[in-house]
Amino acid sequence: MTFGTPADLTAYRERGYLVIPGALSAAGVDAAQREIERLHEAAGEGTPPGETTFQFEPHADVRAERGRPVLRKIERTDLVSDLFARLAANPRVLAVVSAILGPELLLFRSTLMLKPARHGSRHGLHQDVAYWPLEPPEMVTVSIAISASDAENGCIHVIPGSHRWPVGEWGAIARRDDAAQTDRRDVDLSQLRDVSLDAGSAVLFHSNIVHGSGPNRSDRPRHTALYAYFPPTARYMPGSGDPPARTYPVVAGLDGRASVTLRAGQSARSVHQRR
Repeated sequence: MTFGTPADLTAYRERGYLVIPGALSAAGVDAAQREIERLHEAAGEGTPPGETTFQFEPHADVRAERGRPVLRKIERTDLVSDLFARLAANPRVLAVVSAILGPELLLFRSTLMLKPARHGSRHGLHQDVAYWPLEPPEMVTVSIAISASDAENGCIHVIPGSHRWPVGEWGAIARRDDAAQTDRRDVDLSQLRDVSLDAGSAVLFHSNIVHGSGPNRSDRPRHTALYAYFPPTARYMPGSGDPPARTYPVVAGLDGRASVTLRAGQSARSVHQRR
């Protein structure tokens, strides 16, 4: 199957998101599920290294399942998992991302979003660019389903076309199951569309699209590997809570560099050209 066709790009530009069936093979899904189990065990053994963050599910007893933490997400999975580091360069995914952003790509984020059975909390509506220090905010996020997702176990939902909206304030993202999807009164929730995925499929979405997810009320987990990509022309523009410099892995291009460190106002292109 060919990915990144003109029809794919047209659909993405009109709606702000695109589903890629079968981005990961059945064997790949099985391996990723085993790796998630390993990382759960590691989370119970102590503090992770460096920038990696194990975040507990905020609305559950963190030792409620088999004596180990109930995790909401793991940040910087590329630092603790060779499997999830390699998955960022999945060729089927990169074919589409490259068609949208260009052949040279950096990785802004590598995260496991975890919704344990019966515990996964609601994620309130938001726009990623409201929290991300890159300009212009032309980034693509890819969420690869490691387990099948639907409305019952808290799949992603989006408002099609909302990537054209101005950036707004959205409040808390992690919410209790019985909380409202948003506190804003100017958002028509009837526009929300569930994006159900088979295990191994993926959804790409624009960094400005309004999205969130419901709680997991099922006996099935909903685990996704999430990657956010940006082109080398984007500039690092740190806010008051951001570090003065950040190092980003290179996924493709830039003459094979492994990473680029950006300071305020710098782009990977400008740093690379000064080598």
